[in-house]
Amino acid sequence: MNTLSAKQNIQAIVKAIKTEEALLRQKHPLLAHQNTLGLIILLLSLSALIGVGVLYYLTIIPAWMCIILAAIAASISHELEHDLIHKQYFSNQPLMHNFMMLTVWLMRPNTISPWYRRKMHLHHHKTSGTQQDLEERLVGNGIKNPFLRALVITDGLLGLVISQKRFKKEIDGFSFMSVFNAGFPIATAYFIILYSVIVFHIVNLFMPLSINSASWLLSTINVFEFLMVVLIVPNIIRSSSLNFVTSSMHYYGGVNNMLEQTHVLTSRLFMPFHLFCFNFGHTHTIHHFVPNQPFYLRQMLSKKALKVMKQHNVRFNDFESIKNANLYNH
Repeated sequence: MNTLSAKQNIQAIVKAIKTEEALLRQKHPLLAHQNTLGLIILLLSLSALIGVGVLYYLTIIPAWMCIILAAIAASISHELEHDLIHKQYFSNQPLMHNFMMLTVWLMRPNTISPWYRRKMHLHHHKTSGTQQDLEERLVGNGIKNPFLRALVITDGLLGLVISQKRFKKEIDGFSFMSVFNAGFPIATAYFIILYSVIVFHIVNLFMPLSINSASWLLSTINVFEFLMVVLIVPNIIRSSSLNFVTSSMHYYGGVNNMLEQTHVLTSRLFMPFHLFCFNFGHTHTIHHFVPNQPFYLRQMLSKKALKVMKQHNVRFNDFESIKNANLYNH
């Protein structure tokens, strides 16, 4: 049985992760070109997203295939945004860095600005597992009611509206308008398109429009429906999968140190969700111990890192916590 203190266990995990990173960098010199690798991955994922949209437009692939492939491409852009928040690419070249930040936001239009999220995410690392962790609470962490939790996970805007009074009371410095405005203009356009299509089809169900009397409206809706297939529905799937995984693996309450902030999700039950969030639950705990690593490096060293983490009291697949609104039960 491990009798080390929490501090000793954390130090052992951090040392093991950094040692494995050093070995990988020594073995693969290409890893030294971090800026170039990040940019190449971004351009490839962006090309894939545009490519499947073109294939759908040309009716070469069906809508369901476009949605799945676009969601996978968008999930890569989330990992890149996460890295960019920690300034892993072009940190000394603002033009390239901000170009990448804008591009990953355009690929994931249902999120707040990555520049605003940087502040929120760095705060998450300081306050993970507590009432003050706004980033995780926005995606359902700590919510016991399964219906409310599902709503927050799938629709961030409704979740923010529903939770604003509780957040105002419990989170220092919380401002509904600050978070809401952080989505302008890209997330704003996303929700306008999403709800316009929903409202149109509900109204049209009871009051059908003639083609002649509303041709401009139908033309607009056709464009919106194309965007629904190539960008909006894929991002609903991507973000819902990510939100479900991240809010399941982060603890809320009972957290005293880094060992207790997260557990690792390796269960096959999460495989469908991991497909659309780039194996997030399998590797994100590594990030809590060593934040300044590109996402692909975490994937490469995860096998050895997870073995060490298990030896040093990091929990795996703690489903009891999920049932108890993410409480860390000592």
